[in-house]
Amino acid sequence: MSHLVTQESVIVDGEALLRTIARLHRRATRDAKLETPALLRLLSLVAELGPARIGDLAAADSTSQPTMTAQIQRAESHGWVTRTPDPDDARASRIELSPAGQAALAKGRARRGAAVAPLLDTLGPRDAATLNRAAAILDKLLT
Repeated sequence: MSHLVTQESVIVDGEALLRTIARLHRRATRDAKLETPALLRLLSLVAELGPARIGDLAAADSTSQPTMTAQIQRAESHGWVTRTPDPDDARASRIELSPAGQAALAKGRARRGAAVAPLLDTLGPRDAATLNRAAAILDKLLT
């Protein structure tokens, strides 16, 4: 039997999906006891975008440029990001991860992954396979 998905149900399902992902993300971040969860989000964004101007990072994170500048300065104080000259504009710089930033990002991601492992361990093989497939589909949608 064929099941038609209406536009309205897609929106409702999308809202439920985002709500669930947000709850899982908050729980993983809380249980991982990260020292700098906001900076981990920033490092992840820089890793995703590659070398980028502060304004581009702010736009991608839906935040103001002054807020992003403050976050970048915090990350710089940890040695996690570096500024390089923008080849297209001598007045601007691009932000990129330093080796220490790459290590901090990897460590933070591992800690968040370990924080949700007990939840995932409760899944049976079928549900675990379904969840892995769903994660792959979501990843594909975002690339």
